[in-house]
Amino acid sequence: MYAVVRRYEGVTDPAEAGRLVAEGFVPLLRQVPGFVAYYWIDAGDGVMLSTSVFEDHAGADESVKRAADFVRDNLASLLPNPPQITAGPVVATG
Repeated sequence: MYAVVRRYEGVTDPAEAGRLVAEGFVPLLRQVPGFVAYYWIDAGDGVMLSTSVFEDHAGADESVKRAADFVRDNLASLLPNPPQITAGPVVATG
């Protein structure tokens, strides 16, 4: 498995961002081959995190592209800063 974590800072409306992600982005992500799981987390103080898990690196790469497109087209005013992206193979699970 392969995971991607995105950290967004300066989120202007976390509730609205969460709604748009749940209604618009999650359905798109589920269509990516190898999709395993997705989590959108409100860390408080204008910080939100997403974690995507895929069966392979190719699916994770596709998720990064889809996330960038979705943010640009639907969330630019709510997520004004580019995310910090961390990705890599999953080496342990619980």
